[in-house]
Amino acid sequence: MRSFENETASRILGRGLPFSVCGIDEAGRGPLAGPVAAAAVILPPDRDISFLNDSKKLSPKKRDELFDIIRAEAVAFSVTLIDAQRIDEINILQATYEAMRQAVSGLQTRPDVLVNDAVTIPGIDLPQAAVVKGDAKCISVAAASILAKVTRDRLMEEYDALYPGYGFAKHKGYGTTAHIEAIRTLGPCPIHRRSFITHFI
Repeated sequence: MRSFENETASRILGRGLPFSVCGIDEAGRGPLAGPVAAAAVILPPDRDISFLNDSKKLSPKKRDELFDIIRAEAVAFSVTLIDAQRIDEINILQATYEAMRQAVSGLQTRPDVLVNDAVTIPGIDLPQAAVVKGDAKCISVAAASILAKVTRDRLMEEYDALYPGYGFAKHKGYGTTAHIEAIRTLGPCPIHRRSFITHFI
């Protein structure tokens, strides 16, 4: 993962090491409820973290362990959330880009290049590479995917207590059969994406 990431960054920059790579990824584009999260992570160039991988391929326990390790080891990291109301206002793609831009601007260290999971972020004045399945190929993107997913999952668990009956702690806002039935029975709550649930209410 490290070598692929470095080769990708080197090609974009047109030069070899040393350079600072920031991985970017999101979590929560598809759910019917809750925010979309984006994370930006700069890892030290001389320190590999074992078991880093696409967050969806890791167990919740392993994600939680790596979440703490990444935060402790990273040169810099930033996680941002864009809420359901903003998603409805500007659409999920633009909300995802907004979250990513905010994550980059929240870094305390400016990277030389961004490596993103499959997207090119508009409005960013840094060189960037869009890598398909970047969270499985690039170490920094994998780290960002874990920070984004764990942050969002933990928030959805908090929402489960605030808005009982929807099962947010279990499905994290995704459109499961039980979640759709809860929307039809209880109606939407404040964290539902109204533009996503028009067929269910």
